[in-house]
Amino acid sequence: MECISIFDMLKIGVGPSSSHTFGPWRAGRRWIAELKENDQFDSIESITVDLFGSLSLTGKGHATDIASILGLCGYDPQTIDVESISTIIADIEKNKMLFFNQELQINFDPNTHIVFNKEFKEFHPNAITFSAILKNKRKIVSTFYSIGGGFVVKKERKREKKKMEAFREFPLPIQKATDLLAYCQQKNKKISEIVLENERSLQNDKEIDARIKEIWDVMLDSMYQGCHTEGTLPGGLNVRRRAYDTHKKLIGSKEYKSPTEWIESIRDTEVKFRQILKWVSCFALAVNEVNASLGRVVTAPTNGSAGVIPAVMMYYMVIENHDANFDDVKQFMLVAGEIGSLFKKGATISAAMGGCQAEIGVSSAMAAGALTELMGGTPEQVLMASEIAMEHHLGLTCDPIGGLVQIPCIERNAMGAIKAINACEMALDADAAHAKVPLDKVIETMWETAKDMNTKYKETSEGGLAVKVSLSDC
Repeated sequence: MECISIFDMLKIGVGPSSSHTFGPWRAGRRWIAELKENDQFDSIESITVDLFGSLSLTGKGHATDIASILGLCGYDPQTIDVESISTIIADIEKNKMLFFNQELQINFDPNTHIVFNKEFKEFHPNAITFSAILKNKRKIVSTFYSIGGGFVVKKERKREKKKMEAFREFPLPIQKATDLLAYCQQKNKKISEIVLENERSLQNDKEIDARIKEIWDVMLDSMYQGCHTEGTLPGGLNVRRRAYDTHKKLIGSKEYKSPTEWIESIRDTEVKFRQILKWVSCFALAVNEVNASLGRVVTAPTNGSAGVIPAVMMYYMVIENHDANFDDVKQFMLVAGEIGSLFKKGATISAAMGGCQAEIGVSSAMAAGALTELMGGTPEQVLMASEIAMEHHLGLTCDPIGGLVQIPCIERNAMGAIKAINACEMALDADAAHAKVPLDKVIETMWETAKDMNTKYKETSEGGLAVKVSLSDC
């Protein structure tokens, strides 16, 4: 069975898109490793990048060209100073030179050496091909596919015997929700406890805790930065940042000096129903405004849906449980990551393959299930909450105006977070034994819906709002 860690589903990267920005960035770094393994890196004379299908059609709006360049320069999306990105790109455009993996200076003009092709490759809609001319004038070509959530693969899946032997396996292999539930019942454990057993086969508790803390720190920082940054988002749509204004009204005159103090200040604010709706929406909007401006976020499971999980976790911390601590964050992330992996195994988390149901729908299902366990729900209720959340996102299209991850993407995170909380409450009030739609069935249905969906509604900006509303309207 496919072994997917929660850290595969929750990755730290740079916005605005996991499949169109983070993926091509990682592909560039993968290609460098491939060249070095084949002893070809030092022989490179020139490079061309070809973007295909969805990567081409929405490439400019998703900063795919910029991400490809940063990957070829060898920068790590997890650690790069995001404030330096514009300067790095401007220097390359001005000097027509690329510092390949920070080792080789190569002539490179982004306007001619990055080619946007509308052609779709058969294997996946998100294809990127790196071509190079070696000093002996031989041409080499390597194609990668960005399949959603920052995952990058090659069409060839063959493994050498040595690599096959090293292929990781979980002690409790899980392919479907029924497998997960069976382990919970057999061992009388929560979903988070089953997931932790599997994660411990990859690393020790100290390493797991450190990585989850790092993930939460980035989530919290993206909410904090988004709530405290005023202005207009880049890209030409002239979208005004809304989290700043909403937060200013909600927080009032509370004083704080750090994200941790900020949490305590929010806990002291008025929390009637309207305020709760506004806070949850504000958290989600904040993250995705940071994402839209090439800021650092956590793919959860994608960049376009990065706001849902932190918004729902924050809701639990500032509304439901003022004593919430790292243990709650850890439990939440373990469940959320596992739910996300079920969708990746049984369907897709790529909007280019399945529309926005594969992004916001999956993130809402992840958050709903995770919140349900924190609220005392049984494993059955956790799966029920995830099913409810996805059921009401089925068929959701991906139609970003101008190819930017802004309209309707940012608002959809707020809606997905609210739906997750609602799904949790419905599951907690229900007897899961009477659930009519198992989670596995809704995952299968989502995949069938994805395959039936017209291509123009799959992150191509060729249908829906993307054609009804133009840049000139904004």
